[in-house]
Amino acid sequence: QVHLVESGGGLVQPGGSLRLSCAASDIIANFHNLGWYRQTPGNQREFLASLGSSGLTRFGGSVKGRFTISRDDALNTVYLQMNNLKFEDTAVYYCHAIVTVTPFTDYWGQGTQVTVSS
Repeated sequence: QVHLVESGGGLVQPGGSLRLSCAASDIIANFHNLGWYRQTPGNQREFLASLGSSGLTRFGGSVKGRFTISRDDALNTVYLQMNNLKFEDTAVYYCHAIVTVTPFTDYWGQGTQVTVSS
């Protein structure tokens, strides 16, 4: 069992920045993939960003160029840097880890609220 704990959410004005953190209870260097998603009421979770074990990053279209993903293996933590935030970025943000592909084993964090408001 891997526990993921997000932090760093909060209230920010449009155009502002936030950095979310996701601390894992296991060695993330051994994970297959780390990622971030978000969800608003009544909607499916939206893919935002992922970071593979090879270092390859992928981003969802709505955040490309504004969000970046990084990791600190020494702290077993993955980050989501969010810049130029917009009202529509308001959501609950979730950390996701794919530990192994075969068998497929993944975990989710509990989520952290980000609210963009003036």
